[in-house]
Amino acid sequence: MEIMDTTLRDGEQTSGVSFNKAEKLAISQYLLGEMNVDRIEVASARVSEGEFEAVKAITEWAKDNDLLDKVEVLGFVDGDISLKWIQDAGGRVINLLTKGSLKHVKNQLRKSPEEHVSDIRNVLKRAEEMDMEVNIYLEDWSNGIINSPEYVFFLMDELKDTSIKRFMLPDTLGILNPAQTRDFFKQMVERYPDLHFDFHAHNDYDLATANVFAAARNGAKGIHTTVNGLGERAGNAPLASVLGVLNDHLNIPNKLNEAKLTKLSKLVETISGVRIPANKPLIGEYVFTQCSGVHADGDNKDNLYYNELLPERFGRIRKYALGKTSGKANILKNLQELGISLTAEEMKKVTQKVIELGDKKESVTTEDLPYIISDVLRSTSIDNKIKVRNYYLSLAHGLRPVATLSLQIGNKTYQESSVGDGQYDAFMKALWKIYEKLDKPHPMLIDYSVTIPPGGKTNALVEAVITWDFNGREFKTRGLDADQTEAAIKATVKMLNIIENDNNYSN
Repeated sequence: MEIMDTTLRDGEQTSGVSFNKAEKLAISQYLLGEMNVDRIEVASARVSEGEFEAVKAITEWAKDNDLLDKVEVLGFVDGDISLKWIQDAGGRVINLLTKGSLKHVKNQLRKSPEEHVSDIRNVLKRAEEMDMEVNIYLEDWSNGIINSPEYVFFLMDELKDTSIKRFMLPDTLGILNPAQTRDFFKQMVERYPDLHFDFHAHNDYDLATANVFAAARNGAKGIHTTVNGLGERAGNAPLASVLGVLNDHLNIPNKLNEAKLTKLSKLVETISGVRIPANKPLIGEYVFTQCSGVHADGDNKDNLYYNELLPERFGRIRKYALGKTSGKANILKNLQELGISLTAEEMKKVTQKVIELGDKKESVTTEDLPYIISDVLRSTSIDNKIKVRNYYLSLAHGLRPVATLSLQIGNKTYQESSVGDGQYDAFMKALWKIYEKLDKPHPMLIDYSVTIPPGGKTNALVEAVITWDFNGREFKTRGLDADQTEAAIKATVKMLNIIENDNNYSN
């Protein structure tokens, strides 16, 4: 099965998403070089000068790595204008956008089917002269096969013996259901058994992945995806979901590298600015997290709540949430990760405290457990060796923010100042100045989220949750305050003490 990923073309049609040249190149390199997709569609011809330069950078890299035939660009039935644009950008594969429904031909092009076919043939002739490979989109094919099948078959009959390599069948408006997809693909494949058909699904009814399943079972030789399901309106078939269906339900051979999926999804999330929903299959933050204590107990005894989607396949680990539905089994799993042992009576007290916090809708992370244990058991196992004595933040119009920080480490106090791109950024730069002088290692901030209660009262507490990477291990810390920056600083101080106290992070 071929996978053609169109994140850089169709995915970029997501509202508010725009990739620059460097970003497009980075995503292209990861898709082809790490994720091992078969093909990528990277742009539409004639869009802009910036798009031209991006395609040029991608094709130069692809040519140097013998991957040029895997780079495709959407082009139009416009004589040789799109062909020349693509060729000048270094490409040699055009995905030609034709009309797959009679309604589009008549109402948008205002031409007869015969005239449209003639225009397509002219493009094919020029492509052959220019040594360009042609795939063809039948835009609005799903509406066409439902409402004007005679037109679809006329178009196919006219083009089936040409140089077109792949016929790509889009559900442009996301209207199909799996039963329709099955029946229509059967019709196409039985009528044209020697042709290569791709399926391009949209997710308007949340059926894109189900429709991919139906198409793949009924003769599709290629599937189109986008990373994280980006795309116009409700998006396209997500690469992650398609990967799971192909490997676990259909057992269809493909080249996709499962272990690279999470990193790719995070890369596109960062660049696009579109956050991955926490419950997004395979790639969401919570999808390998067990919340119920009953589930954790079953996993402890015989992995009773595991399925084939093992997190290790995708470079992840299973987690056990801490909250009001947690039982002793969840807490035990987290304590095992931290290397902490408690008596039965101590476990009972800590479990009750975690449930109380959950009832208050407070988040509890694995890194919070030592502090909870210290509080509940009145122990001194947590020593806040690092304290912020004072800090001063300055923000003025037209000037860069400034932070001055006084930090106590053990019995000594250190002070530094720095400018930054924001108040918190200035604070962190001053903090790392102190750490660099002391030759102390520090983690990398990899994610920062701020939430307030729905309704947004001005006096509401703000929760800052920061994700860190230290020595290859990710962990989160959180801070609560009425001020966003102070909440972030509280989360940061907690991080400093976790690293200072916990050998699991320091080693």
